[in-house]
Amino acid sequence: MTPRSFLLTAELADYVQASSEPVDAVMADLIRETAEMAERGEASPTMQIAPEQGVLMRLLTRALGARRAIEIGTFTGFSALCIAEGLPEDGSLLCLDRSEEWTAVARRYWERAGVADRIELRLGDALATLRELPAEETFDLAFVDADKTGYAAYVEELHPRLTRNGVVLLDNTLRGGQVLDPEDESDSALASLNAALATDPRWETVLLPLADGLTLLRKR
Repeated sequence: MTPRSFLLTAELADYVQASSEPVDAVMADLIRETAEMAERGEASPTMQIAPEQGVLMRLLTRALGARRAIEIGTFTGFSALCIAEGLPEDGSLLCLDRSEEWTAVARRYWERAGVADRIELRLGDALATLRELPAEETFDLAFVDADKTGYAAYVEELHPRLTRNGVVLLDNTLRGGQVLDPEDESDSALASLNAALATDPRWETVLLPLADGLTLLRKR
């Protein structure tokens, strides 16, 4: 089952995808394999971003002229593949994740797409790894799609490591609508973060109703 926004009917989701740049053959195969994993109960179906979100991320990477990017939460590698394809040949993407099993799938598709040489994967605690990086302006683009309760800490650690006008993308910031009436710790964490970011003078912020909510932050 292809991921889609909870705000769209299946028909509208199909229309959105048909009216957007299509994913390439390697991406389509990765989406399909990840969906099959979800159907077998090996992963949550909500962990895969929607195809149109991946296309947008590739477009943004290119439009921003990003050369160095970082991703927190890689899963089976679709979002990383989109970012990597948007980077120039000498660009680089640092991926932080915990799972050797899921990222093994990612590595296969990065190789097939010919972008493996642009991607460095570091396994372990993402926040600890992020804090070990030099606190200097390094990354032009960041994508966060990991543990929701950790988002606020990730944003804080990313700020000094982003270049001026650098962009952070935060996934799942609508939580299926549960930010309006939080049911668990993750819902509450994102509802609080959304409110804080809207008034944080360090960031220019917009929350888009794309997929499960995608927040864009520009470092002022």
